[in-house]
Amino acid sequence: MKSRLRGGAATLLSATILLAGCATDGDDHATTELTVLAAASLTDVFTEAGALFEDEHDGVTVRFSFAGSQELTAQINQGAPADALVTADTATMDAVSAETGDHGAPAVIARNELVIVTPPGNPAGITDLAGLGRDGLRLVLAAPEVPAGRYGEEILDRAGLTVTPVSQEPNVRAVLSKVRLAEADAGLVYATDATSAGDAVDTFPIPAGRNVVAEYPAAVLNSTAHPDEAAAFVAWLGTAPARELLTDAGFGTP
Repeated sequence: MKSRLRGGAATLLSATILLAGCATDGDDHATTELTVLAAASLTDVFTEAGALFEDEHDGVTVRFSFAGSQELTAQINQGAPADALVTADTATMDAVSAETGDHGAPAVIARNELVIVTPPGNPAGITDLAGLGRDGLRLVLAAPEVPAGRYGEEILDRAGLTVTPVSQEPNVRAVLSKVRLAEADAGLVYATDATSAGDAVDTFPIPAGRNVVAEYPAAVLNSTAHPDEAAAFVAWLGTAPARELLTDAGFGTP
């Protein structure tokens, strides 16, 4: 009798482990929930991409956590459970190389570039990089530890400009918000963020010779509880449907 009880307990334990990390929908079908940490500039397009991926992959749901890339790596270093990571630059991904690679090397899935944005009507009359060095201008940038902040610093250095921003924000969406609310005269954001804002900002391009191409690598995290599904999501980001979404949102693709 004791051996049969032990066998039953072992079977129950095995079943519990197999079900860990899975949920059950209304039709009693097991579903796998992926947690993807993604750069803030991907918020709009990835929300749409996640829904399309779920439509194409029955039994898998995707939950995103959007933040500045440096915040995402901090979450990983603090042991936050997640399955995949997408950053706005390769340097940030390289900084957590010990946490990726077991399920495939990081792959660049999108590209971007920076633009100048101003409040509607451009009250300060800023139309080019030179204007960002004007005395008294309320310029807002992403913080230097954020990919968009590093890109911005490189662009300003190339233009030979010394600026004093009124604030340095933790992610590029916060920069966009400051400009949209007219709490700043100008800011540097990704072209895709400016596109998403529509008429809420005026946008001015940066010449190609002065601009920086931002690359977005995606990787499966070694700690994932769902390696097959996470690898499928990262691979899907390179497929035609995903690239079409990215292109429509203003991203470049490899």
